[in-house]
Amino acid sequence: MGDNDGSVPTVWEGTGVHAQETTFSKLVQGEQQFQVPLYQRTYSWQLDELRQLWDDVEELVDERQEGRSHSGHFLGSVVLAPERVAAGGLRRWLVVDGQQRMTTLMLAFTALRDHHRGAGRAKKAARINDLLLVNAFQDGNDGYRLLPTQADREAYIACVDSLPKAGGAGNVGAAYRFFVAVLAEGAASGGDSWVDAVESVLGESLSIVAITAAEGDNVYRIFESINNTGVGLSQSDLLRNYLFMCLPTRGEDVYRKRWLPMQELLGPANLELLVWLDLVVGGNSRARQSEIYRDQKRRLERLGADEEALEAEIARFSLRAGRLMRILEPERESDPRLRAVLERLARWGGQTHYPLALHLLDLVDEGAVSAGEAAEALVCAESYMVRRLFAGLSTMGSNRVFMELPKELDKGGAPADAVRRFLSRNRTGARVWPADDTVREAIRTRPFYKTGRSNQRLQILRRLEESYESSEPVDYGKAKLTVEHVLPQRPAQQWFDLLAEEAGDGESPEEIHAAMVHTLGNLTLSGDNTRLSNHPFRRKQELLDTSALRMNQRIAAQERWGRAEIAARAEELADRAVRLWPGPLDTAEHADDEWKGWRELREALLAMPAGTWTSYGDLAALIGTSAVAVGSHVASAKGLRGAYRVLTADGRIAAGFRWTDDTHSGDPRAVLEAEGVTFDENSRARKSHRLTTNDLAVLVGRETAEEFLPEPVPSAADETGAGAATRFETLLRDNQAPDVVEGVLSSLRFWEELGGHLMYGRAQETSCFPTVEAGGPHVRRPLWPVGIYPVSGTVEVVFQHLKRRPPFDDEPMRRALMERFNAVDGIDLAEAKLDLRPSFPLEVFAGHSEEIRTVLEWFVTEAALAEARRPLEDEGAQSVF
Repeated sequence: MGDNDGSVPTVWEGTGVHAQETTFSKLVQGEQQFQVPLYQRTYSWQLDELRQLWDDVEELVDERQEGRSHSGHFLGSVVLAPERVAAGGLRRWLVVDGQQRMTTLMLAFTALRDHHRGAGRAKKAARINDLLLVNAFQDGNDGYRLLPTQADREAYIACVDSLPKAGGAGNVGAAYRFFVAVLAEGAASGGDSWVDAVESVLGESLSIVAITAAEGDNVYRIFESINNTGVGLSQSDLLRNYLFMCLPTRGEDVYRKRWLPMQELLGPANLELLVWLDLVVGGNSRARQSEIYRDQKRRLERLGADEEALEAEIARFSLRAGRLMRILEPERESDPRLRAVLERLARWGGQTHYPLALHLLDLVDEGAVSAGEAAEALVCAESYMVRRLFAGLSTMGSNRVFMELPKELDKGGAPADAVRRFLSRNRTGARVWPADDTVREAIRTRPFYKTGRSNQRLQILRRLEESYESSEPVDYGKAKLTVEHVLPQRPAQQWFDLLAEEAGDGESPEEIHAAMVHTLGNLTLSGDNTRLSNHPFRRKQELLDTSALRMNQRIAAQERWGRAEIAARAEELADRAVRLWPGPLDTAEHADDEWKGWRELREALLAMPAGTWTSYGDLAALIGTSAVAVGSHVASAKGLRGAYRVLTADGRIAAGFRWTDDTHSGDPRAVLEAEGVTFDENSRARKSHRLTTNDLAVLVGRETAEEFLPEPVPSAADETGAGAATRFETLLRDNQAPDVVEGVLSSLRFWEELGGHLMYGRAQETSCFPTVEAGGPHVRRPLWPVGIYPVSGTVEVVFQHLKRRPPFDDEPMRRALMERFNAVDGIDLAEAKLDLRPSFPLEVFAGHSEEIRTVLEWFVTEAALAEARRPLEDEGAQSVF
């Protein structure tokens, strides 16, 4: 509540407001309904917020299962305004604030209910349904315990009522699918006892402050008092205030000499990070960043009124601040070997390694270990993360693994041995450290380009290039390298002709391309990706041969570039990888371990929105195997949910299809049609509803919108004498019919007349993004409706990007944009792809450019209106929670 101490703010005096801490299950029990008013924004939580909540839930589940005491987790507050009691005794509340939390938990319990149903636990499912989700004796909309705003209502009711369209497009459907997936994954290893612990945590361990008003009270004033009371104190602010309150005689001197220099060195965010790391390195491997002040205060209270001891604590913080800066800015580290590994970890990104690195720097500075020993230990940590990325393993849980490492170091012995021994313990499950054979197989078959983040993929390729030990090292700071496909992502026909030479019986060149294009063997680094484009290999050879990178020179030395060459290079890179990143102590493989690709296949099927389908080949390319292998697995795996959404490449249901789960029966076509998939007269599913490998990668979180942003048009021509705009137009004229070219270019000119500008992509095929600037007075972000690809002849409508950019972060706005595009003859965007990047043919511009310009004009107008409204919203913004 801002800067308040937790008591009811003075603005509430003289009202009937009541604030009480409770749990979610207690809040919603009984015959009542929580209605989200129409003026509230739509449900907006996305993957980041859901994962953050689930991390907290998993931690509380672990504590419960291990029998450790836990204090629960404070989820936030909800502000409720009473409505009149309806006929039949139903008590209604308006959810003035907190609808995001309430909707999220309702969807979590809906997924949990459905999980119980699928596991044959009917009584548990009925208990959740009747006590938390519905008012069983009420009719119509009164029957739902939560009634979202109208824009979200249909999607929410589909989930609660288990309708065919449950888990469709949009944030509500995505949240439901997220919880379905994490429950399935956790139950696979934890069983029913784990699921029961999740249910207890969701209902009993997530605390909420319910702020309720009496009839007639100005509840909106209460809402404003919570959300507009100024900037709240951070956890480190609270700790600072506590410490100096305990230093009545030494405080001023200590603040000036110790605390203030440390605060200025780190800045607010890193100071908070330091205070949290101090707890973790000190042995509290379960420390939460949201509870730093509480845990540090408990620790410091043991010192009593001893000002000398408290000053020593601040001095210790100050020393660790300098060490943290060596992690954040590795150039501060004096030892070259230790500096090198810290630089690699910094480029890798994230904070996973921070607890281990800080403790190692403690030991180095105290003389307990050498800098070389610390570097060797960090190499083990680096290897653990890199090998898991190769194998496509989730990063969820890795932070907790590394938070436990400082205690392991304190047991004595060489740091590298301790780290390697600890990380080698988990030979199966979510924390496994992949062995050499697993890494080799992953490099040969997995779509490396769809794994991890772009900076991590670039770091791996950079390290592999450095392993060639060129006599002329590359200046990576100036080179501005990006990851490049040798076999292009959108190849011209010449490439398919080459792949056809290697095709086996019943195998198409398209299938070979899908299987090989994103593997590590086909990827390199280049600063000339736009020049390389999708040219034939002979042209690429000429460019790669002049590269300073040894790996590019080796590629250029090949006579051709097809499946055999990609496979051979993958073997070579695999040999280098297992040497650069050492593996676990026990390298024996477990014969009974399930191949990780099948877990990823289950994850992808659960992530698919209702109303979509995919092919065996698309799934195969995602997980790194063949379409035949996927078909065999889908046909034989027991309990595989969503298998009916996997069709042949032309959209047909596979001959001999049979159900392997207990949730569906009957004709699979009828199930797909009920979800929204339509079929033609030849029993082929509509192509617009098909999820490609790229779509699946987005849905499972492998590809993020931020990784594929366009770049501004260069202010001057590049070294080839052709700027980005010229390259785009040249590609357009070389690959499209004249009427298409004229339709595209006239629409882009119209866009510029509206006040927009054009930006161009970084990838091989120079794409164009008509862009406007939108946002508040301090932060302005580019906003674009489409990406235009001149060679492949497609136009992507970039809902994936728009869903994080106002005003199109509001789901009804994205739906309105989709409806306007679909009103143009020749455009068919599936509703189920509202969170993705559906496309339409570039040929539509030939006869309908004027209609498309109308859509673009609407887009610019809405962006401008949103910008005009923003100052008003900033003065009294509604909470996103």
